Amino acid sequence: MFKRGSDSVSTYREFSDLSAEPAVRGFLHEPSQPSGDALVLTHGAGANCQSKMLIALADAFAGAGYLVMRCDLPFRQLRPHGPPFPAMAARDRAGLCRAVEMLRARISGQVFLGGHSYGGRQGSMLAAEQPQLVAGLLLLSYPLHPPSKPAELRTGHFPQLSTPSLFVHGGRDPFGSHDEMKTALALIPAQKMLLEIEGAGHELLGKKANEDLPVKIAQAFQEFFTRSVRAL
Repeated sequence: MFKRGSDSVSTYREFSDLSAEPAVRGFLHEPSQPSGDALVLTHGAGANCQSKMLIALADAFAGAGYLVMRCDLPFRQLRPHGPPFPAMAARDRAGLCRAVEMLRARISGQVFLGGHSYGGRQGSMLAAEQPQLVAGLLLLSYPLHPPSKPAELRTGHFPQLSTPSLFVHGGRDPFGSHDEMKTALALIPAQKMLLEIEGAGHELLGKKANEDLPVKIAQAFQEFFTRSVRAL
């Protein structure tokens, strides 16, 4: 099902596919000058795909030529509020996998996967499980550990992550400092980069946030993956 929307800078359409489980629901941003590549974007534990950050990023990447699908994870489709259940994490990853496959059928180039916080964590776990699924990852505010619990690291899958990954992290993020992130990223055998956003919190785009940040992230993403391809 498609339904055109107008609350975003880029042209987008509401999208849903209920032909299999888990369902895929979200919004498809179509670039005016397609590059042939695509990006799936998803949200964190307390949000949905209508978050300010995801809409702004979808605009920025569509402006750079990407077909972008920002989608709700399966747990959010079942209930509009509340955090995900740990027992449903595999289902959330299955939903992301279906979204990737749907975009792959629509383009001639590469598919990338991105997510904020919990969504990025599930995306990185999916890539560790299926190394050939996507060409790269965009991980926004990766939740390295719960706030004030630095020993409870969420890095168990990092040594198996062979997908090039760009991490975007705020300097005031309570889920991990820049130094903690740098130490954690050393566990990843794939090419990786940490884009540090000074003064930003976990949401990255706050009330006083730099409105140019989504475009800067898109530019850094393109530059990183261009270098990654050359390094192969």
